[in-house]
Amino acid sequence: MSVSMLKMYISFVGMVLLFIAIGLIYLSRNKLKGWVAGLVSLLAYICLIVGGLIIVYIVMSGPTG
Repeated sequence: MSVSMLKMYISFVGMVLLFIAIGLIYLSRNKLKGWVAGLVSLLAYICLIVGGLIIVYIVMSGPTG
């Protein structure tokens, strides 16, 4: 597998984590109450941070040949 394809798959993982974060934040703010909402919100923000770091890494690593 080439480096370009590997970077593409890693960026897909980052995008999926960002979409999961959107869904979990919506769920925790509008549908859940109490400590469950806090736990789901914590998981959502972890997904948001990891997904964002993955995307920043892919963008900053530059093009592949």
